[in-house]
Amino acid sequence: MEVTGRLFIWAILAVSCRAQLNSTAAEGRPRCTASLGGANLGETHKALILNLNADENCTWTIERPENRSIRIIFSHIQLDPDSRCENESIKVFDGRSTSGPLLGEACSKNDFVPVFESSANSLTFQIVTDWTRVQRSVFIFYYFFSSGTTIPNCGGYLQTLEGSFSSPNYPRPHPELAYCVWHIQVEKGYKINLNFTELFLEMDEYCRFDFIAVYDGPSTTSGLLKQVCGRGTPTFESSSDAMTVVLSTDYANSYRGFFASYASTYVQEVNTHSLSCASDKMRVIISKSYLQSLNYHESNLQLNDPTCRPSVSNVVEFSIPLHECGTIKKIEDHTISYTNIITFTQSPESAVITRKRHLQIVVTCEMEYNSTVEILYITEDDVIQNQSVLGKYNTSMALYESGSFENLIQESPYYVDLNQTLFVQATLHTSDPSLVVFLDTCRASPTSDFASPTYDLISSGCSRDETCEVYPLFGHYGRFQFNAFKFLRHLSSVYLKCKILICDTSDHTSRCNQGCVSRRKRDIPSYKWKTDSVIGPIRLKRDRLVNGDSGLLPQTHEAEISKQPLSHLHLFSFMVLALNVVIVVTATVRHFLNRWKDHGYQKLQVY
Repeated sequence: MEVTGRLFIWAILAVSCRAQLNSTAAEGRPRCTASLGGANLGETHKALILNLNADENCTWTIERPENRSIRIIFSHIQLDPDSRCENESIKVFDGRSTSGPLLGEACSKNDFVPVFESSANSLTFQIVTDWTRVQRSVFIFYYFFSSGTTIPNCGGYLQTLEGSFSSPNYPRPHPELAYCVWHIQVEKGYKINLNFTELFLEMDEYCRFDFIAVYDGPSTTSGLLKQVCGRGTPTFESSSDAMTVVLSTDYANSYRGFFASYASTYVQEVNTHSLSCASDKMRVIISKSYLQSLNYHESNLQLNDPTCRPSVSNVVEFSIPLHECGTIKKIEDHTISYTNIITFTQSPESAVITRKRHLQIVVTCEMEYNSTVEILYITEDDVIQNQSVLGKYNTSMALYESGSFENLIQESPYYVDLNQTLFVQATLHTSDPSLVVFLDTCRASPTSDFASPTYDLISSGCSRDETCEVYPLFGHYGRFQFNAFKFLRHLSSVYLKCKILICDTSDHTSRCNQGCVSRRKRDIPSYKWKTDSVIGPIRLKRDRLVNGDSGLLPQTHEAEISKQPLSHLHLFSFMVLALNVVIVVTATVRHFLNRWKDHGYQKLQVY
């Protein structure tokens, strides 16, 4: 009677919500006894309280006939705190059954608020509990939404050192069924201080209905700092240069929402100043205490272009693009250098005299061969102080699905068909538009250390393989294509290593503009910088079927293994095995002969 009553209540809720929410018992379990609570919340959303018992395995499927996606939020989970995730967890699948793609998993060990979205109009979740007798309950809220609809000012990316953001419609009531994510990302070396000057959401002891979740990192799985609701002015501090803030609201009781501001603090110690160089910018950090010792203020600083202003926190930072803000580019031999000057300007005390020293900070990044030399020196009345560190240009190489080079292939290892066309792109990550990438040499090998044997696809800018086609120069990208092959007597792994040259586009005599050059030709024009990039492994699909998806396979010489002669140890082992077989067979034959003798026919006695 109890089970029948629960099914009757469940049927009423499902019909009134116009959604199919089916519960099934897993194979091997007698039944799913999880009780259902909550109420019908309308046509597009629903809340459930699941009270779970020990040793359960229950599955529910949510589905609607129209083509809308489903967002499901487990805003409060109370499971066995001592149980392992393998034994007690919640799994969410995309589709009508547990055979669909796994969207994610949650258990008592997780440090985040689980939120999942389906790709279509059906979603399945499964809850498994272990044998321990403890109180368990899960609050679930789900609703249907159209993926093309958005709420204005709901989430975004914040990348300045300080800023502010608020809930949609603030200070008016926040919208219903909102899920907003703000990603705060500042420069490396900083941490983030977040302050909610107002927080006004629905009050609940467990923040199950409307809540804000603050994460210590770049995503909603980075580590939950806290889940908050109600009224208050909480503050948070990140441990790194990233923080994520989530606002989730349900169908009712909308209030003012929130308003928050954040600021950044530089965590590394800077006594006076520091310089670092990247492929697209120079970064200068100046200590405020150093400026104060010189009786200067950060407002007195400027670059060659006075419109480029610094960011000010507990330090002063100039982020100087390599081709903007008055940066001067200079080319000498194999070196490209970028220079800018930070000047301290002060209104004169009179038109005739001054008691302040004229101070300049000259910053230079030198890109030389495969490294970046960073030079910073200060002139104080003709006194020069030098500082230098080491860095690198940022280059990468990757495979793409087609010759349009739009869809990057993330799979590794990448399985291909023999003779399939592969598209390779080397990329220089820089903001300097006057540089060009040239592929001088590209070599293939069956091993990642590129030991013998190797095979040249490109050499001296020339195609050495009949299927290899080198694309023309195209700015920061070097491209080519070739057909997949395998090395004889080896497993079908192929690694690629390319030597990348970087030249100035205005230098028409550079090595990059020469293209394919014969080895016999001498006096090859110069290039400005070079580096090596490697990708792999690339494997044949038939090897995937034979070996499975076990990751990198050992580079074994199959033919050599098959041709190796038997060693003395192998021969001795074989002889011992053969002798054992003979002994076993002899013993078996003797056993059956003895049984045949013992069970011979006996003559019946005549009475």
